[in-house]
Amino acid sequence: MSSVPPSVHPGDLDARLAQNAAAIEAVLEALLSDAPAVGEIARPPRLLAAMRHGVLGGGKRLRPFLTAETARFLGVPVEQARRAGAAVELLHCYSLVHDDLPAMDDDDLRRGRPTVHKAFDEATAILAGDALLTLAFEVLADEATHESGAVRAALVTSLARASGCGGMVGGQMFDLAAEGRFEAVRGALPEAEIRRLQAMKTGALLAASVEIGARLGGADTAALVALGRYGRALGATFQIADDILDVESDAAQMGKATAKDADKGKGTLVGALGLTGAKRERDRLSAEAVEALAGFGPDAGVLRAAARFAAERKS
Repeated sequence: MSSVPPSVHPGDLDARLAQNAAAIEAVLEALLSDAPAVGEIARPPRLLAAMRHGVLGGGKRLRPFLTAETARFLGVPVEQARRAGAAVELLHCYSLVHDDLPAMDDDDLRRGRPTVHKAFDEATAILAGDALLTLAFEVLADEATHESGAVRAALVTSLARASGCGGMVGGQMFDLAAEGRFEAVRGALPEAEIRRLQAMKTGALLAASVEIGARLGGADTAALVALGRYGRALGATFQIADDILDVESDAAQMGKATAKDADKGKGTLVGALGLTGAKRERDRLSAEAVEALAGFGPDAGVLRAAARFAAERKS
């Protein structure tokens, strides 16, 4: 695999990721404060504690990083970029809370800590996920995120399409079906269906993270097309890297259970292509993401480095 472009040293990217994670954490802390927001009646303490448990204190914050960095090189004020990134992260965290439930992936560990339904209870976890989901759209629809109602509507539409029936939620449904939840599965899942499932369940929200930053920055049609190509290739890179890590890493390194895909008979590109073939495809997709940014010059150096990071990460 070729190295990170000279304009962004790997250590610089690590520092940028850490800086962004800290900044997003502060925004999320404020959004999940004890005090009711304007128009709210009260915030139930147990519900709020569960929401905070599911959101704060962990994770790479890659999705809000992509939103904030895309917006940054398009000239968006940092406060607006971080609010939009926080909205994406709220939605991502809702999906994790619900995915971990016994009825879904049935996980006990997330980011090295008990999952929300283990730390609290299933009913509270469901409600916490619901509240995080709706809060994400409230943040995007707020004038503090952008003064233009048309831009805010575009942001909401992007996130809704990526996370709903034709995106992340639909991908989760395909995933459950692939496990044989509803009828017997006959043979291995075809490669094309694995790619579709992964593009929806994981890739759609990663791509939307980039698109939301681009729309916040007023990107023109050509830029939106190029950044869309980047986001989709990055999302696919991230997922296949995750499949590889599920085989090669342990729970302590990942902060969650590993080898569960194989145990459940889930179709992955590691299963379809073999480990060596999956690594080759991961690197190809990472290079495709970098190539999509060819027209943006050095300002997009951090996004190029993020594509390498998605392929090279160890957790």
